[in-house]
Amino acid sequence: MASLYQNGHLVVAAIRVLTHRHNGPPSVDAVTELLSFSSEQAHYMCSKLHELGIIECLEGGFGTRLFVRDHAKLEDLPDEAQTPAFAEAIKKFQEEKMTLTRKVDAIKAEQAEKKKALHAELEKQLREKLARNQGK
Repeated sequence: MASLYQNGHLVVAAIRVLTHRHNGPPSVDAVTELLSFSSEQAHYMCSKLHELGIIECLEGGFGTRLFVRDHAKLEDLPDEAQTPAFAEAIKKFQEEKMTLTRKVDAIKAEQAEKKKALHAELEKQLREKLARNQGK
């Protein structure tokens, strides 16, 4: 897994190459295609680099266009491989889903117990009423 530093350099280089090729700022999709990144990875990298002031993402009539703002800030990025943010997000989502599933199961079990108790109470009242009616 490439580090933020390495991927940052790739994205900035792709922006420069595509700007040169097409005589204009590239879209995120063009960077995605050139680098063979997933769409999610490219958007994540672009938003991260935008937050850090390395690139500029401008929305326009033809979609989002990318510009290099300050490539020197790339050197401030950590050069160690990091766990993919999406893997962490998926793990967190799965844990939250399991917690929710457990809560739903607990509520269902509680409702089943209440229903069972209600049926038992109704049956008890019915038997008492039948016993009173037979005793008359």
